[in-house]
Amino acid sequence: MRLIIIFVLSILSFGSTSMAQSASMKGRVVSQGLAVPFASIAISNSPYGVSADEHGYFSIIDLPTGELQVVISAVGFRSWSATLTFAEGEKKWLGEVEMMEDVLGLEKVVVTGTMRRTYLKDSPIKVEVITGKYLTDNRSPVNLVESIAMINGVEEVVECGVCGTNSLRINGLEGPYTAVLMDGTPMFGNLASVYGLNGIPASLIDRIEVVKGPSSTLYGSEAMAGVINVITKDPADQPFFSADVRSTTHKEVYGNIGISPRLRKWDSFVGLDYAYVNDFHDAVADGFGDVVGTDRVSVFTKWSLKRKDDKPFFMAAKYLYEDRHNGVYEYLKDRAYKSIRGSNTVYGESIFTNRVEFFGTYQLPFEETIKLDFSFSHHDQDSYYGADHYVAQQQIGYANLLWDKTLKDHNLLMGATFRYQMYDDNTVATQTSTGNLASRQAIPGIFAQNEWKVSPAFYLLMGARLDHYTSHGPIFAPRLNVKYKPGEWSTFRLNMGTGFRIVNLFTEDHAFVTGQRKVEIEEALDPERSWNAALNFNHVHSFLGGQGTLDVDAFFTYFNNKIIPDYSTSGKIIYSNSDGNAVSRGLSVSFAQNFAFPLAFNIGVTLQDVTRSEKDENGRWRTSAIEFAPRYSSTGTLNYRWRKHGFIAAWTFNLTGPVHLPEVFDLDENGAPFQAPRPTRSKPWSRHTFQLTKTFREKGVEMYGGVENVFNFRQPISPLVGLNDPDAPVGFSDHFDTVYAYAPMSGREVYLGVRWSIGDKHH
Repeated sequence: MRLIIIFVLSILSFGSTSMAQSASMKGRVVSQGLAVPFASIAISNSPYGVSADEHGYFSIIDLPTGELQVVISAVGFRSWSATLTFAEGEKKWLGEVEMMEDVLGLEKVVVTGTMRRTYLKDSPIKVEVITGKYLTDNRSPVNLVESIAMINGVEEVVECGVCGTNSLRINGLEGPYTAVLMDGTPMFGNLASVYGLNGIPASLIDRIEVVKGPSSTLYGSEAMAGVINVITKDPADQPFFSADVRSTTHKEVYGNIGISPRLRKWDSFVGLDYAYVNDFHDAVADGFGDVVGTDRVSVFTKWSLKRKDDKPFFMAAKYLYEDRHNGVYEYLKDRAYKSIRGSNTVYGESIFTNRVEFFGTYQLPFEETIKLDFSFSHHDQDSYYGADHYVAQQQIGYANLLWDKTLKDHNLLMGATFRYQMYDDNTVATQTSTGNLASRQAIPGIFAQNEWKVSPAFYLLMGARLDHYTSHGPIFAPRLNVKYKPGEWSTFRLNMGTGFRIVNLFTEDHAFVTGQRKVEIEEALDPERSWNAALNFNHVHSFLGGQGTLDVDAFFTYFNNKIIPDYSTSGKIIYSNSDGNAVSRGLSVSFAQNFAFPLAFNIGVTLQDVTRSEKDENGRWRTSAIEFAPRYSSTGTLNYRWRKHGFIAAWTFNLTGPVHLPEVFDLDENGAPFQAPRPTRSKPWSRHTFQLTKTFREKGVEMYGGVENVFNFRQPISPLVGLNDPDAPVGFSDHFDTVYAYAPMSGREVYLGVRWSIGDKHH
């Protein structure tokens, strides 16, 4: 017994000695004298790691001895690492570890290019990222459409000169070619891509990820031109209460409030966004309002569960109500449209939209990484375009089961998707010989990709997708991506692939319900197909003590059977399968620089040629430009910060080059069309914004103000045609048309706003 006691005491003594002689480490994470809360501190290739507290302090005990690599990371900062030697029993004090701001965004985590979480600098697919903080610091946009204007090569195109419906174009390709996602799930195709994008408020945007070029391999039919993925804010990163109120000299009022309580294991966020625009002005003197009236309410909520295994599970929901209206003064005066919408003598357009969305992600509780993305949306529209009543409903359900597996130098991704679409309206789109019949599609699909790290400098990604459509059968879409890093700061990316698109004509082309053009469909419309190649070069450089990036893209997309609306016949829109082809090609260059002093700028230029080629009646090939695709465009930001005094001054601009316009004819005093059309090529124009922001950090308050459209540019001619027909009330002539809209109609605007937040982030 005595020997046993001595043995046990010896073991305990050895254990306590070992514990006493193990090392420990403490420190504080800061940036420019301010704490970096909740930073991650880890020892490479070991289970040791902690998070800093809200004041930046951290402590790790029971560290092994010897050389250890310490890595500190935090969102918005460049990673810090150092190899440190720890002796037995040593208590190392690191002091204040200074973190450098990740001004270039290389440490951002992105998901859109590969459906996997990866750092921006490591992604084999080029992903462009714009954060919510960047948006508010430079321009304070109201919604997604205004936000996306700050990305090179992405433009807003106004579809209607009266009601202002719009779409987003990537590299000159029409809006329906771009997939708009919320947290990786598609919900905005077809009808919602025209009438739903303004209802995504900037207040819920954490970041926007953009992938240019066909992405049908991962995201299906709508991703023919690219993907815009809106990543919503993480409830754990939000203050308990936040508010933002803004007013303009055009008597517009925008506001949002949000609360983010912690309920047991759930982090939550609930936000309300509101827009009110109801002021009539008519600078172009065509009798119609220059600014589209809007009453819009959007409610958003997101719930994230803190699970023991740290696997993600969140659910989100959004409700949108929008009352959009514009027309002649009599239609809008004292909100008369409420009672006279549908009048055949007083022209106006009134669009009521009710939209519900539900989406989320759940990672299954298995050792393997298997997750389920899901979404459902219901879109209900009741609208009048003059006397024409258009009602439509659309439902989209989506589920994506994804398996992510790492095997040595290979990252395998496999998935199965199911998409359900229902569309119904009161037009010939859903009319049959026996009555109305809603369009219903069930679209199953499978996809797989392999990301292969051939060497530290060479990555290869191969993927393919197979979808089955009832009307068209199976559709196959492969892709190949190559990434090569000849040095630490230079990267080449080559992307090649195919895209496909199923045309949903009546939900995509707004022109068939507004104006007086008649629709003719000459034949059954087959799927469009495309082949794409893009070469990207990215280089990070040091200059004048600061950092910057040079990014160059060359892109080429060839379309077979591209469905292009033909406006060349007066009073008609003619659709048919193209006998020829269409091409989008160009060069895009972006240059960003952050100096050692607090000045930063970013400028991007895109040169593009978007054309279609078809045989004429004599069998000769004819090539023409596709409408509304600018020959060149540019976007830029200049930003100066007085950190000590909490001021940010920012200048942003958008330059749009000449675009090819539809052929429209004005009327003479007798109501007959002139023989010569309006110009079919616009002149270049630009729009500039200046903003000044003052931050009161201790009070959680930001005050901001600015001037939109500093140089007061307006489209010099009305977007409307056929207003002076003596034989019909204004807007009801057979020659009335709304498609000649290519630039803003509203002039200079001053805005003021305030943001206020209370309470710490959860973490």
